[in-house]
Amino acid sequence: MVEKAIFAAGCFWHVQDTFSRLKGVISATSGYAGGNYKDPTYEIVCTGRTGHAESVLVEYDPSLISYDQLLEVFWDMHDPTTLNRQGPDRGTQYRSAIFYTTPEQKTKAESSRDRLQGSPEFKNRKIVTEIKPASEFYKAEDYHQNYLQKKGLAHCRI
Repeated sequence: MVEKAIFAAGCFWHVQDTFSRLKGVISATSGYAGGNYKDPTYEIVCTGRTGHAESVLVEYDPSLISYDQLLEVFWDMHDPTTLNRQGPDRGTQYRSAIFYTTPEQKTKAESSRDRLQGSPEFKNRKIVTEIKPASEFYKAEDYHQNYLQKKGLAHCRI
């Protein structure tokens, strides 16, 4: 059985690359989620007017990796306390978000956020990650898929 999860944590190149390396992840696809514009392109999403976030659709085998484990990786890969930005990337399209696909994912995402917020690491910093129901996910243009691998880069420069 394959399950799906959608995460936004800044530029999707890094997010896709990180998730795609995990055992149990079948595919990680860069795209756009959380917006209100049909069939968005990178250029229109970059205007910040579509409501979309650069996101990654993760298809995974829950017998090999759990949603809880995916959440741990998500929280660790970015700073969930910066509103509408990660590193030098700024705008609503770079926001931190979890787009849940089931009520169970919603519960787990909220619990993991609350646990993290109560930890010493985040004692004085508020987590601003959105946790919203998944809507339409739009696959990004082919040149964005597996971008770091295509360019021979070990990681993003951010």
